[in-house]
Amino acid sequence: MTELPRDAAFSTLAIRTGHQPTAEGEHSEPIFLTSSYVFDNAAEAAARFSGERPGNIYSRFTNPTVRVFEERLAALEGGDACVATASGMAAILSLCLGLLQAGDHIVASRSLFGSTVMLFNKYMARFGVETSYVPLDDEAAWAAAIRPETRMLFLETPSNPLTEMTGIGRLADLAHAHDCLLVVDNCFCTPALQRPLALGADIVVHSATKYLDGQGRCIGGAVVGDAQRVGEDVFGVIRTAGPSLSPFNAWVFLKGLETLELRMRAHSENALRLAQWLEQHPEVDWVLYPGLPSHPRHDLVGTQMRSGGGIVAFQVRGGREAAWRLIDQTRLLSITANLGDTKTTITHPASTTHGRLTPEEREAAGVTEGMIRIATGLEAVEDVIADLERGLS
Repeated sequence: MTELPRDAAFSTLAIRTGHQPTAEGEHSEPIFLTSSYVFDNAAEAAARFSGERPGNIYSRFTNPTVRVFEERLAALEGGDACVATASGMAAILSLCLGLLQAGDHIVASRSLFGSTVMLFNKYMARFGVETSYVPLDDEAAWAAAIRPETRMLFLETPSNPLTEMTGIGRLADLAHAHDCLLVVDNCFCTPALQRPLALGADIVVHSATKYLDGQGRCIGGAVVGDAQRVGEDVFGVIRTAGPSLSPFNAWVFLKGLETLELRMRAHSENALRLAQWLEQHPEVDWVLYPGLPSHPRHDLVGTQMRSGGGIVAFQVRGGREAAWRLIDQTRLLSITANLGDTKTTITHPASTTHGRLTPEEREAAGVTEGMIRIATGLEAVEDVIADLERGLS
């Protein structure tokens, strides 16, 4: 394995971390498509199963390709351990199963991905874990919601889909003062733009499906944090319950990480130009993009975040009818709820990503009928603007 400098830059870590060439001397990371591994003798098998000796056992929880992805993402986030999962939602579920028990309480932001809300409300509640929701950037509300049984504060910043933001460091101080964990979903930023662990968070979760892949090819997720809670407790869920990342998907994500920094810079540049154009359009009521001075927490760009990211939320006049009409008029943009792709995508959150929430829950989260979310891709932004103008005009 190439020896990395102690102060290696992000791009170097993203390309070089974790790969230990085999006897074949390969330059690119190999894909180990095997379900199981052979031991030299019965004693070695027993030692690996008991944990006395490190090594591969079964690809549900030990696979060399997956391990390289885990080591590389941990290095980029600044964590001691990473556990890869079958999807982003599997990452959040594994986190909860590994660290929470009946009677525990979560305080979460109202501004969460709809499936995360459903997981907390419909499924974790069945096992006696209750969740309270508060406005993302209201520190007093977070403090007031904490109970003696609160074990976790969970948030996205920027949030999906409104790009709401809050200071991670201040919430980390609040969480630790009450002996709670601060968990940050870093899907929108990735470590290329924001490193929550360095700001005081305890655990980071990812949907690797999005920007870590970058081309909409595979499903996967990850949990990053310390050696005990992530490296043992969350890993134990993967080992036993099996929401495992496939080796092929791990290999695809490794290739995505190699270009992550370059892509996030380009996504941010295109999104800023698109947001500036939308903000001046007469058929648009408002635009939310962290890179715009009009964003309520624009102050966090350049301090907590390196740039504004690739997600733009805006509201058109005329409610759902106008929003659907605009979406249907596009010819270049992809109508899909996925994001983080090289291709620009457009969706109506109230009827897709947040469609399973009740009207009251959507209202509390600020997801209006006239709102549209765009995940700006890497096409020429002039072509994206021209495609949107067709529907807006």
